Amino acid sequence: MFGSSGIRGIANKDLNSELAVSIGLAVGSRCKSAVIGRDPRIASEMIEFGLISGLTACECDVTRIGLVSTPTLSYAARNYDCGIMVTASHNPSEYVGIKLWNADGTSFDSRQQKDIESSITEAQSRPVYSGSRANWDAIGRITSYENAINDHKREVLAHFNKVSCRVVVDCGSGTGATITPYVLREMGCDVITLNAQLDGFFPARNPEPIESNLHLLKEAVRSFHADIGIAHDGDADRMMAIDRGGIYVTGDEMFALFGVNEAKNMAVCPVDVSRMVDDVLPCPVHRTRVGDVYVAEEVKRSGADFGGESSGSWIFPSVSYCPDGIYAAARIVSIAAEQSISELIARFPKYHVLRGSCKHQSDKDPMVAIAQELHSLNYVEMTTIDGVRLDFEEGWFLVRKSGTEPKLRITAEAQDLSAAKELYRTAMTIVKRHM
Repeated sequence: MFGSSGIRGIANKDLNSELAVSIGLAVGSRCKSAVIGRDPRIASEMIEFGLISGLTACECDVTRIGLVSTPTLSYAARNYDCGIMVTASHNPSEYVGIKLWNADGTSFDSRQQKDIESSITEAQSRPVYSGSRANWDAIGRITSYENAINDHKREVLAHFNKVSCRVVVDCGSGTGATITPYVLREMGCDVITLNAQLDGFFPARNPEPIESNLHLLKEAVRSFHADIGIAHDGDADRMMAIDRGGIYVTGDEMFALFGVNEAKNMAVCPVDVSRMVDDVLPCPVHRTRVGDVYVAEEVKRSGADFGGESSGSWIFPSVSYCPDGIYAAARIVSIAAEQSISELIARFPKYHVLRGSCKHQSDKDPMVAIAQELHSLNYVEMTTIDGVRLDFEEGWFLVRKSGTEPKLRITAEAQDLSAAKELYRTAMTIVKRHM
């Protein structure tokens, strides 16, 4: 049920109101209070109502905070037994999802997820909660709270001084529009917004803030002579940047930029992040499975100073264990106000990273056969934290199942571009042979 970042699926197909009620019942039987928010997706309010029905049926009091970013919801959860965010984050508009948060800003961990799943059984393909419900006079209360965004905004602003910077913010029609432009403006920035209207169809671009979706932001940064461009996904837990020349800053470069400024003792990232960060950071870099929940778990366990994923999730544990795209936006703007991002990146060693994916429709897990063939290659080291990563003298590649979509993801890296292309081609050929 749980992927690498909560529960996700096609609305009214994989994730429907019946399942939402059962999840609400399971969570409500373990928590006496919950705060719930949502992104602007068409199905989000339907799922929210289902969750609230289940929660209150088990004596759990529910506070609704409306359309908010995931980091805003996570910050609000500090006053409750748990937080629930209805969002599919960076997935396309037909998806909907549920993220569960603890009061300390961490996602529900693997143990908590299994505990929730154990309360829900499958009967005739319909989810059924197996626990008890409250008496009629003990049903939970439903209230609303209007100041969650202001609370989060004040927390972020408390960490930054005034800056002089022109910023273009592409909110992607997601909930980053409720907070990021206002935070940056109060920091002293001249803020120009793109796609700042909340719209669950995401009409201007796909919610994922990858380079191919950000051509309008690139052009706007150049046209307005901005110092930096900021891009969010649908719920603003992710943040990516465009430098003043309209050039996309890669996720690995972003990790290194933040890591140099934040990490003194240890940094944490997934197994698909570039070797470049090991070269740049002044501390050990520990790798985990792909997924912000796994990065956050390790950051908390190890006491690391910083964690993140090259997809745009950045964790600053001094503030929260939740990836906070709003805090990250303020942090990268404060860096850009002092020195050109492109000049900073120019100091990093150059690696070529190629990423792609293949959809798989079969119910059979293709990774079993793929892993067997990968084992037969002449590699230096194999890592199986998440999928199969093979390291060679010239570079490495990784093949793994996506935790949020029915895809296999392929990543390859080398300092020589032709070597990176050859590694990627080798991995993709093997993957396609078994799809």
